[in-house]
Amino acid sequence: MPVSVAIVNDYEVVVRGLAGMFGHYADRVRVVELVANRPVGERVDIALYDTFAQGQADAKRVTQLIADHDVRQVAVYTWNFSPAMARTALRSGASGYLSKSLPARDLVECLEAIHAGTQVVRPAPRTASLVGGQWPGREEGLTARESEMLCLITQGLSNEAIAERAGLSKNSVKSYIRGAYQKTQVTSRSQAVLWGVRHGLQPDSVRVPVSRDSDTV
Repeated sequence: MPVSVAIVNDYEVVVRGLAGMFGHYADRVRVVELVANRPVGERVDIALYDTFAQGQADAKRVTQLIADHDVRQVAVYTWNFSPAMARTALRSGASGYLSKSLPARDLVECLEAIHAGTQVVRPAPRTASLVGGQWPGREEGLTARESEMLCLITQGLSNEAIAERAGLSKNSVKSYIRGAYQKTQVTSRSQAVLWGVRHGLQPDSVRVPVSRDSDTV
C-alpha cells in the first residue's frame, strides 16, 4: 500500500506544487489532502509540513500536527536545514527532517522509511538547489526565498520577526528583501504589502481532499 500523505502549508500554490512532485510515484505515495490553514481532515500516515513562510522545527503548527490523532507521523520539509533544528524537530516528536533540495525519488524513499518507523534526517546533497515545487510570485521572477520574504512582509511581520520565523540572520533577510524589491519594482514596505496583496501573497484557507481515483489535485 502507498504511504498516505497530507501536505501542510498556509499557501495553496505551495501544497499543490509539492503534490505535483509525487506525480510519478503514485504507486508509492498517495497524497490525500492539501491543507492550508486548516486541520488535517482524515487519517493519514504522514503530515508533510512545508516550512515556506511558516515557523520552523519548533513551530506551534508542528506541535499541533504531532498531537493530531488523525496524523500518525510528522515530517518537516525545509530548505533551512541545520542540525540544531533537526534535533529540535525530533525532540518535539517529529519523525523526519527533510531538505527541500532532495530529488523527488529521495523524498519518496524518506517518507517510506519514516512510515516504516525510522527517524529520518536528510540534508541537501552537495551543491544541490531547490527542487521542484511552486511558490507565490514565481511567475513574476521571484526566487522561493524572495517570495517567502514578501509573503511575511504582506502578513505584517518586521524584519526581526521574519528572521525568527524563517530561521535566518537579519542580514540574510535584508538581502532577500532587497532582491525582492528590485524584481517587483517597489521601494517601501507599504508598496511591498500592496504588491503582495495584489499578487496572491496572503495566506490561503483551504482544505482540499484529493480524489483516490485521480492523480490530479
